[in-house]
Amino acid sequence: MAKVGFIGLGIMGAPMALNLLKGGHELYVHDQKAPSQELIDGGVKVLASGAEVAKNADIIITMVPDTPHVEAVLFGENGVAAGLSKGKIVVDMSSISPIATKEFAKKINALGCEYLDAPVSGGEVGAKAASLTIMIGGSEAAFATVKPLFELMGKNITLVGGNGDGQTTKVANQIIVALNIQAVAEALLFASKAGADPAKVRQALMGGFANSRILEVHGERMVKRTFNPGFRIELHQKDLNLALQGAKAMGVSLPNTAATQELMNACAANGMSGLDHSALCRAIEIMSNHEIAKA
Repeated sequence: MAKVGFIGLGIMGAPMALNLLKGGHELYVHDQKAPSQELIDGGVKVLASGAEVAKNADIIITMVPDTPHVEAVLFGENGVAAGLSKGKIVVDMSSISPIATKEFAKKINALGCEYLDAPVSGGEVGAKAASLTIMIGGSEAAFATVKPLFELMGKNITLVGGNGDGQTTKVANQIIVALNIQAVAEALLFASKAGADPAKVRQALMGGFANSRILEVHGERMVKRTFNPGFRIELHQKDLNLALQGAKAMGVSLPNTAATQELMNACAANGMSGLDHSALCRAIEIMSNHEIAKA
């Protein structure tokens, strides 16, 4: 049984923490809001700060929305860094800047501790089912130590390379996901406007080469108009912004990523930033004056 700290108990973090608890580990948590009743009933120990979590736990996991949040959790007043002692491992499972990640790792390493960047893919469904894809950057030794915890939260677990490589992989993932959501949206809109039943079109496409997890899950959301968030548009906007910032810094062109980001911006401008990213279809629906399906 490991002493594990977990900071960030949102849509993704809460079920991930619960799976660690079910795995028999001692869990120390901190968040801006109270943990769920399920976590409390499971026996988590709620602490007042990141520093307190770091003092009590040997492995400290962070799962927060964006780069500034990770920096504040780690290095802010009463942050994780203030409570670390040599030999502990910090694991950031948020999706943030690869460049900032490398700097965070250096600071944690300077305290005699290991750092893993381990962002995830799979959304709320994957977090609850412990089937997340986890992409890790860091040392092989730290990875080996934390791997049993990763196995309680995910299925496809890969040590990609050094610090920052996990976050780079996640950015690449988010590019593919965003462009696939847009492709599914355009296909279903085209079919619907042409008079075909989008639900049956989706069913037919799932049997062929166009099939994908996006078509299966988010195509269904578009047809059924269920846009309650599993992963919010505003968070995907953040990830695509990381992609475009990185592309600019490296001097490469990501034209379709840029176009899809603009469609997400259009959704946000119309008050939809808090909806699931499958609601990206609303941007082209508005532009086309036609909805894929009626609620």
